[in-house]
Amino acid sequence: MDPGLRIVKEPPVLEVVIDRPKANAVDSGTSRLMGEVFLTFRDDTDYRVAILTGAGDRFFSAGWDLAAASEGESYEADWGPGGFGGFTELESLNKPVICAVNGIAAGGGFEMVLAADLVVAADTAQFLLPEALLGFPPDTGAVRLPRHIPPVIAKELLLTGRRMGMEEADRWGLVNQVVPAPKLMEAVRRLARRICEAAPLATEAILEMIRATSQMGLAEAMAHIRAGRVASYRAALDSSDAVEGPRAFAEKRPPRWTGA
Repeated sequence: MDPGLRIVKEPPVLEVVIDRPKANAVDSGTSRLMGEVFLTFRDDTDYRVAILTGAGDRFFSAGWDLAAASEGESYEADWGPGGFGGFTELESLNKPVICAVNGIAAGGGFEMVLAADLVVAADTAQFLLPEALLGFPPDTGAVRLPRHIPPVIAKELLLTGRRMGMEEADRWGLVNQVVPAPKLMEAVRRLARRICEAAPLATEAILEMIRATSQMGLAEAMAHIRAGRVASYRAALDSSDAVEGPRAFAEKRPPRWTGA
């Protein structure tokens, strides 16, 4: 594995650590490698949840590696099949990714946070999208941020590049939890374990249902699901786990999920 990326394999949880001093910035090669990691995570039934974090306590990720940019790397470089950071555009990923934000998440680093399913942040973390101040527009950040928070606030952040602290991020619902920095990984691992208590096919179905229907009205969304257009929904309902769950509840024991 590239020295700029550390992988901690503790099934059913996979931890991905960006470790590229000084700011955990990501160049195209690192992004492609992250894409390979997240594709493997998607397809490996041993893993249920991925945690993405940064090494150290100052930066989660500064986003695009501007040193690489200054040496000629294009903003439109090949970032890999999952987009920047390996998963920001990986629409086929129906397993949860939790960002453990240990420090500053800037530019593409913030875009990774916005693409995550869940976010736990240290109280010292900060979010910002400074691209306009550097001469170019953000891409997924400009698309995702106004869908997460009031558009007027999103536009302010996008147009000025100002920093958002965790008190404000919590107020706008950008994070699930804000915790003291020394407690960050303990909190995020606890959250990952709780997710792993649920049936794997149900978890995958929930994420696909959310993604497939996010731009639909309620009636259209339910018709879409009931017409069988969300494959994982039907697979979960027809699974042996859908029988095991009620049976385990009735027998007052933990369920034994098979993912089938």
